[in-house]
Amino acid sequence: MIQAPMDILQQHPIRKSKKQKSGFLSAVSRYAESQGYVVKIEMGSFGCRNLVIGNTETADYLVTAHYDTPASIGLPNFITPCNLVTFILFQLLILVPFFTAAFVAGFLTSLVTENEMLWFYAAYAAYFGMLFLMMFGPANRHNANDNTSGVITVLEILTALPEKLRSKVCFVLFDLEEAGLRGSSSYRKAHKQATDRQMVLNLDCVGDGNHILLFPNTRLKKHGDKMNRLSALETNGAEKHISVRRKGFAYCPSDHRHFPFGVGIMAFHRTKIIGFYCDRIHTWRDTVLDYVNVRLLRDRLIAFLSES
Repeated sequence: MIQAPMDILQQHPIRKSKKQKSGFLSAVSRYAESQGYVVKIEMGSFGCRNLVIGNTETADYLVTAHYDTPASIGLPNFITPCNLVTFILFQLLILVPFFTAAFVAGFLTSLVTENEMLWFYAAYAAYFGMLFLMMFGPANRHNANDNTSGVITVLEILTALPEKLRSKVCFVLFDLEEAGLRGSSSYRKAHKQATDRQMVLNLDCVGDGNHILLFPNTRLKKHGDKMNRLSALETNGAEKHISVRRKGFAYCPSDHRHFPFGVGIMAFHRTKIIGFYCDRIHTWRDTVLDYVNVRLLRDRLIAFLSES
């Protein structure tokens, strides 16, 4: 049993198989119940299991994160959320190993069988095989940032949240984000009326980087009062910064996108040339979980919920 949120990093670092997820869900459920919360596991499409902590129907806010571990075939998920040119270039670059695998498979197949028609079948099989492994292959054994950091931050918030605020906040840990946001999609369908009005604060990869960006959905940006409240989260410290992305290109690929008033929260590094970037996730280098980020987000979000 976990005694504190950071225990997740040591006791349940990989959450990919059914057994691993069951152990994690059991441990977190017991921990949340020990903090006085009502907990339930909701089943969704493709066998996903979402962990719901609190009253989802009466809450004004959802604080969320995905808990599933990504697969890895050695290709990084390099995210430049505010640089369209770099974003497009990387999407093109990531296709190179896919096409290379397809070409090699097709060439070798036609060479061995002396049947040129089999070239196409082998190439297609290799391409889509790579795509399948990228989504459903072996678990990345290093995922401190993606998304152990988000899970720990959610648990830190629910632990420190004052009793008087607990009726207005529900915490949800989504399954199968790495397989196409399946968990959050199922949750949205099951709670459409409630989530039509709730602000969803989704924590994904918040443990590595000094620049924490908030990405409100398009519909949320049109609500001045909600955007004004989000501004209260912003801070510009000596090392750590929190800011809201209001205009321009913004790409944050996570579960908040399924909700009308969703806010993606993610941490980045920054350079003068490409701007904000996240570069270690889905690889063996995903080993950084800066607890300063967790503590900062915990305190700022609790203050935000208190004032809302």
